[in-house]
Amino acid sequence: MRLVVTEKAVMMIESQNVLTFKTDKNKKKDQIKKEIEDLFDIKIQKTRTLIRNNIKYVYVKLKKEFPAIDIATKLGVI
Repeated sequence: MRLVVTEKAVMMIESQNVLTFKTDKNKKKDQIKKEIEDLFDIKIQKTRTLIRNNIKYVYVKLKKEFPAIDIATKLGVI
């Protein structure tokens, strides 16, 4: 699973508290949610997925007490 760093993804981090990942097409939403929560020690409010060009994009909205910008800063994105 890789964090997506595009202009749109960074805008979503800042405005909507959403992180965007690319992941394996065969993973289920609950598997992805558990993996991200365990990896970053955060809580997820909502998970959306999009499959485009055989790549699965995952949009993860974090709960308000976990700012996405903090996670992005730790990873060196922002």
